[in-house]
Amino acid sequence: MTADYPESRRDESVVETLHGHQIADPYRWLEDADAAETKDWVSRQNACTESVLTQYAERDWFQQTMTAILRRPRAGVPVQSSGWFFVGRNDGTKAQDVVYVADSLAALLEGGRVLIDPNTLSEGGTDSLGTFTVSPDGRYFAYGINESGSDWTTFRLLEVATGAEVDDVVTEAKFSEAVWLPDSSAYLYSHYPASGRSEGTETKMLGGGQLKLHKLGTPQAEDQLVLSFPDQPRLFVTPVVSEDDRYVVMHLHEGTDAATRLWLYPITTDGLGDPIKVVDEFADELDFVRMAGDRLILRTDRDAPRGRVVSSDLEGNFTDVIPEGEHALRSAYATSGGLATIYLVDAQPELRLHDLDGGNTRSVQLASGGLVDVTAGAKYDELFIGLSSPTAPTLSYVVSAASGDLRPLPSLAPAGEAFVAPEITVRRVVEPGREVPYFVISRADLDLSEPRPTVLYGYGGFRVPIFTDYRPGWPAWLAAGGVLVIANLRGGGEYGTAWYEEGRLKNKQNVFDDFIAVAEHLQKTRVTTAAQLAIHGRSNGGLLVGAVMTQRPDLFAVALPGVGVMDMLRFHLFTVGAAWASDFGLPDDPEQFEDLLAYSPLHNLRDGTAYPATLVVTGDHDDRVVPLHSHKFIAALQHAQSGSAPVLTRIEVDTGHGFGKPAAMVASEWADLLAFAAHHTGLEPPSVQ
Repeated sequence: MTADYPESRRDESVVETLHGHQIADPYRWLEDADAAETKDWVSRQNACTESVLTQYAERDWFQQTMTAILRRPRAGVPVQSSGWFFVGRNDGTKAQDVVYVADSLAALLEGGRVLIDPNTLSEGGTDSLGTFTVSPDGRYFAYGINESGSDWTTFRLLEVATGAEVDDVVTEAKFSEAVWLPDSSAYLYSHYPASGRSEGTETKMLGGGQLKLHKLGTPQAEDQLVLSFPDQPRLFVTPVVSEDDRYVVMHLHEGTDAATRLWLYPITTDGLGDPIKVVDEFADELDFVRMAGDRLILRTDRDAPRGRVVSSDLEGNFTDVIPEGEHALRSAYATSGGLATIYLVDAQPELRLHDLDGGNTRSVQLASGGLVDVTAGAKYDELFIGLSSPTAPTLSYVVSAASGDLRPLPSLAPAGEAFVAPEITVRRVVEPGREVPYFVISRADLDLSEPRPTVLYGYGGFRVPIFTDYRPGWPAWLAAGGVLVIANLRGGGEYGTAWYEEGRLKNKQNVFDDFIAVAEHLQKTRVTTAAQLAIHGRSNGGLLVGAVMTQRPDLFAVALPGVGVMDMLRFHLFTVGAAWASDFGLPDDPEQFEDLLAYSPLHNLRDGTAYPATLVVTGDHDDRVVPLHSHKFIAALQHAQSGSAPVLTRIEVDTGHGFGKPAAMVASEWADLLAFAAHHTGLEPPSVQ
């Protein structure tokens, strides 16, 4: 197989001395994604991968099944805002979901009317709707468009009542939604003019952002600068307008670090007053929930690693409202009657309702699975909650905050073809050595007396909790007779701050050791064998897969790293990479450099090693984890591979990190991943048997 790989030129002259180490980087030329040589390399790699995948009998079954899955009608979670109700719907034939609007929930359930169809924004459906907000007077719908999966956002306006376009456009925004002032005259957004939008594949390091105020009907060039940190490019600002219309609450973060500085800007008739710096140090996670008179209600982990809700005065003195409990507090919301909280009970969501003082707590029983979304507001009694399971996408519920009554909403999805997902069983297991919890999911009628082909999935980072939730590929793998294992690793958000701290910076190796321990336990308990085990993860999870396959190539038959961070010595030099210092550290620091070098997937490949069958997936317009990570890794892996298992890459064109990818592309990518995994773990789908 090795001789058939496309040639990847090695430039042996690229060697740097970093903190006393000689670091070779022979594939650095692949960092220029728009160079003719790189484009030619991408074309040849895709052709090579296609020539291999086309030989797999499993591919047709998975392509047909994934197409059927993505053609299922689906709908998102309703949003109530400023007298209107919104929901995204797809009849299964559209690349992007269509947004519908109505003036009541009953009218929305009956259908509503189309407000915006993102499928008309670009040929092929690669442009997607990112965020939307509604002006407080209910007149304007401000929506963000992301082109080809990019993080760059362009804001446009529609009149909600008529759907008419408004001649008002804001460009070069990122990581932001339009945050309206109470009088509906203007909105706040995050602007990145110094970085500039690239004409090609984005790799330029993101510069410092600017929080600006855009007044409707005026040119963007006249927008007011509210906050700017030109010398601190890793500083991000998230504004929220308090429900009593008195303040803009600014959350300041260093990159992805949850530690927060909290500033209040009084809203005056002339705009925004001078800031009140309630908390002005990066120490604890702080999330504004609502006002209670002159006090702020906040969710925080200060002196509470599992989280608590507090009341704060304007000097930052905290008083408990909902003390820390046994389980991790994931989020808190305002309701017309007080507060709603989501707790994670062993990685399963639980909804609790409270009065404004934290008393009168009532638990609302939710179905097990994954939490998709919660929409709530201080002006509304109703909360809308979206849940999913490994085989079923969003199911929406409405909850009365006053009574606690929960009822499932009738199907919000339009009519269309139906894919019938298999019945499944879900079993909770704890690996005994490191005490790593994981879920084992399989088709209900599957004979598990013998080991089965298995996909092990994980993430382990950035406080992100991993649920038994829906991903389009899961029902196909389960229907084919495969076992799915979802691991809850240190570094995630399932069990609070302490669990997260155990999986970042110097402790990052714990994440990989957790994943390896689960893989070993699956084999010890005869769920699967090394020859039947595939591992998968995306983004930080792609790093996870890259790290464990280089550390324990004997333990897995298949590795499926998606859009992963593979070069841990240069990730901070591109787009928003430096923001990830919260979890990874920075290579410029000598001590953190040693930690990063120890597990960097690119730098721990060893020539002459037999690696698992590997399919690396990326998008050529990914400006979150730029494609050079995957490109350099697969080039080095193809050079190092001594075994007969294929190591290939699949590079999607005109897509980014994953968000907003057209449905047909999602189906095709999953089909190839699962066919590759099935072929190399011995799973035979029904039509192949």
